Formats: sequence, C-alpha cells, structure tokens
Amino acid sequence: MPKAHLTQAFVANAGCEVGKKKTDWYDTHISGFILECRISGTATFSLRYIDASGRQRQYKIGGVNDVTCAAARKKAQELRSEVVMGGDPGAKKALAKSIPTYGELAEKHLAFAKLHLKSYHDLESCMRIHIIPKWGKTRLTDITSQSVGQWLNEKRVGGLAPASVEKMRVILGRSFVLGASWDIPGTERNPTRGIPRKPLNNGRERFLTPEETARLKAAVAASQNSQLQHIVGLLLLTGARLRELLDAKWENVDVERRSWFIPTSKTGKSRHVPLSTPALAIIEKLPRFKGCPWLVPNVETRLPLVSIKHSWQHAIKEAKLPGLRLHDLRHSAASNMVNSGVDLFAVGKVLGHASYQSTQRYSHLANDTLLKAVEAGAAKQAAF
Repeated sequence: MPKAHLTQAFVANAGCEVGKKKTDWYDTHISGFILECRISGTATFSLRYIDASGRQRQYKIGGVNDVTCAAARKKAQELRSEVVMGGDPGAKKALAKSIPTYGELAEKHLAFAKLHLKSYHDLESCMRIHIIPKWGKTRLTDITSQSVGQWLNEKRVGGLAPASVEKMRVILGRSFVLGASWDIPGTERNPTRGIPRKPLNNGRERFLTPEETARLKAAVAASQNSQLQHIVGLLLLTGARLRELLDAKWENVDVERRSWFIPTSKTGKSRHVPLSTPALAIIEKLPRFKGCPWLVPNVETRLPLVSIKHSWQHAIKEAKLPGLRLHDLRHSAASNMVNSGVDLFAVGKVLGHASYQSTQRYSHLANDTLLKAVEAGAAKQAAF
C-alpha cells in the first residue's frame, strides 16, 4: 500500500509501480484519499471508506485531467467528514443517479395521455416544442419552483400568450402528479405548486358579419382542400367543435330525424346536434368513399383529417379576415342563434356547454335581441 502526500507536483509525476498495471497511492494526510494510476497513463482521485455495514466503498471524485489536486483534496475532506458523521456519500450518489430525468418521466406521461386523453396532440406538441427542450435532460430533483417560475416568466416576456404559458405549467405539474402516483423517485415534490398564476382572460368573442361570412365561404370554396368548404359550412351551421366534426361518422348522422349524434366531446358527455335544412344540404353533397366511415375524411388517406391549419390560413388570407380562428365559427353560430331569438339555455344545449356560465358570454347578444323587441313595441305604441 504505497503512501504519499498527494500534491499537484506529485500527481504530475506519479505513475504505476514497476511491473504493475495499477497502483493506488494513499494520501498520508486524509484517510482513504487515493490516487489511482493505471499503466495506460490515466489517473483518478477517489475516496475509500467503510460504510455502516462494514463494507468497503469507493467514491470517485474525478480524473486528474478534470479536477485539480487541491479541489480533489477539498472534496475528499468533505466526504470524509460525512463518513465520520455516519453518512454514506456513495449511497447518496447512487440515489441521485437513480433519479430519472424529466425526459424519462415525459415518455411515461405521453404514453399515459395517448390512452386516456382526447387532446393528446396538443399535449405532445407543447411538450416537444417547449417543455422537453428545457427540462428533458434535467433530473427531477433538480427542477425547482424557482427555476420553473423563472422559465415561465421568460416565456411570458418572450411574447407567448398567457394561456399557452399556463398550459405549460399545468402539463409540467401533471407530469409530477402522475409520477408520484407511479412512485417514481424525485416526484414527491411538485415544482409547479406555489408558483403565482396571473388571471387569464380568454373570453375573446369574434362573430362574423353576413358580409364576412360570404367572403369566407367564397374563399373556402376555392381552396385546394376540397373538404374545407364542407367543414366550414357545417361548423357555421351546427356550432360544433372542429375535432367533433373531423371525427364524425356517417353512422351517427340520422337524416330522417335531422340529428347528428356526438358520442363524446370535450366535456366527456354525448349529445345530439339538430341539423338544419342548410346543414342537411351540405351533408347530402358530401363525397362518400367505399368502406370509409368518416363524414369528412382526408380524401387521399380516407382517414380523419389531423389538421386543416394550412388550408384554413390560406383561406382567411384570401377572405381578408386576418386572425380569424376556426373556433370563432362556433361563436358565430351561437351569435346567429341568439340574434334569431333562441334562448341561451337552448343555445347551450346545442353547443354542448357543460355549464350555463359558458353560455353567459352571449348574454349581451340576447339583451340586444330583447332591446329590439321592446323598441318595436314602443314604436307600435307611438303609432296610436
């Protein structure tokens, strides 16, 4: 067991003893601090110690090309003090290595979401674009509330919509909740808890005027996506959500009863959507493909369309309706019903709102309709 005072000068000239492939040089000042020299020319600083069970353990500090002798000595002294106090730095290091990265947790989260979540594609996109690039290689115990809060704030300052930033916070937090339910090490503390959230105002209301509707219909009719005009027309007439229509099947459309059955929706409940005469006219014109169950499929693959974003963006540009969202067609359908005198309860039923509060955003339109009624009555009174 060769011994020496391990200094930078000694390390620079140290090597294996004659005839040996490896030599361990024990420091004369710090018990267990060693320099392992190999015949290949590499050398490593380590600390050897006896753990509580009486077994000899070794903690690698670092190679001589990566850490100076002074830094290695300081680390060895810290580790030695931990051992004397009853600690086990090797076990602690092994435990730290056993903590998975967020990327590993994200894989499990995505696999779970694919089976149980309807909005899987939104979740996958948010993870892939924002969350995994930032946290994918970080061990779960190294993700702190402070670092997450700072990251979310940078996203806000960078121009990301408040709702998008909140979605990122929710998804990251959900990963830790799922991980804790699966007993994954490092998920006991959720770093998203305690982060202050700014109130969101997502109550944007955009209703198409008759003139705007005409421009939009002309633009989608000229689209290279032959299904776009049918999709837009049905969304305007039914108030359905886009995904509900893209996943609709012929078997759920009852032309005689003028009803479209939606088995499940965003709220998790099924509903029947009444079909107006114009809506039925569009359905009658829809192309049918042998063996294809979908109402408005991709005409090439005969499968449900994943997205119509590209053709939609081109259409609203041609119609000179910048910023118009597909979801705004749902608002327009609701506003047309309310302005025609339909009460809010019935509108909520058609749209499939889970609560009356969701329909309340259209209450001012209902008031406008009632105002027209009283004005008409007042005009009649004035005529006498």
